[in-house]
Amino acid sequence: MSAEPSMHAIVFREHGVELDHYQYVDDMPRPSCAPDEVLIRVHFGALNRLDDWVRIGWPGIGLSLPHVPGSDFSGVIEECGDEVDGWQVGQRVTGNNALWCGQCTACHQGRHNLCLHFGILGESRAGVMAEYLALPARNLIVIPEGYDMAQAAAASLTYLTAWHSLIERGNLEPGEKVLVVGAGGGVNVAAQQIAQYRGATVYVIASSEAKARQAREMGAVWVLDRSMCPDWRREVFQATGRTGIDMVVDNVGAATFSTSLQTLAKGGRLVTVGATSGYEAPVPVNRLFMGHHSIIGSTMGTQADYNRVMVLVFSGQLSPVVDSVFPAHQYAEAIDRLRANLPFGKIVMDLRTWPGAKS
Repeated sequence: MSAEPSMHAIVFREHGVELDHYQYVDDMPRPSCAPDEVLIRVHFGALNRLDDWVRIGWPGIGLSLPHVPGSDFSGVIEECGDEVDGWQVGQRVTGNNALWCGQCTACHQGRHNLCLHFGILGESRAGVMAEYLALPARNLIVIPEGYDMAQAAAASLTYLTAWHSLIERGNLEPGEKVLVVGAGGGVNVAAQQIAQYRGATVYVIASSEAKARQAREMGAVWVLDRSMCPDWRREVFQATGRTGIDMVVDNVGAATFSTSLQTLAKGGRLVTVGATSGYEAPVPVNRLFMGHHSIIGSTMGTQADYNRVMVLVFSGQLSPVVDSVFPAHQYAEAIDRLRANLPFGKIVMDLRTWPGAKS
């Protein structure tokens, strides 16, 4: 009887804060292809904050262990399921990392990120930091010939998330003033680019002079290094002629949320997809009703959102920023760089570099 096919992968076997929970293995069972799925040989994977949170875990996360982390990828189709049409072995692909059932009311309405059984690749099922990945064919998009595979891997989660929160949920209009709280994180880089593409005037709060400089180089009209000016609310008002901000993008959470709300113009809104500094944030309720303010939450996006934003990525109108590329076996070192808030853009893993794997 032949042995089940195995693969190289990064896994963790228990939750916890220690980076040494990550292990490199060469005997992880290779995923099989469901009838509606394709099997992808992964070339590159990109890191997200989500990867760190999943390893640490939370009550009720309920993962099957060992777990393969990672949501963002690029690769080549190795096999197609029996029910898959329109895809061929050898095509270069990336895909929407949002997972939906296709059966509930929200799915039938095309609101995939409101699915009753919504999940994220690498969070609710095994992720991309392995030689092979199985994914529903409906999630895929072709990577155009000549487009860089590492850049393609850096795009999906952050550009989908930023597009849905700013454009679909936030209804961003040309000419509005947008404040991005934080520079360098994947979603914030995408948010700045999408806001500029939309014709908004972009202001940025950065954590260091180096990141402030990079945000300016990307096109922000005003950038503040908050390490030199912790009370940035007044600075924002002065920079806007004391009119305030139409939309604040704040994914920092507890440490900045109240200040972000105080920068809003009349009728302004704050959009958020995360809270890297914590979830418990004071909200001055009087400011909400007196200022006609809105707080808008968002998670991921729909397949239609994904297709729209990736067309802009592949046409060069939006440009994913790759901070650094690590070989496959240095996953813990890459996560360590992410946790230290050092990157500007996305950290990418070259998953063609497994020790002893075929090239």
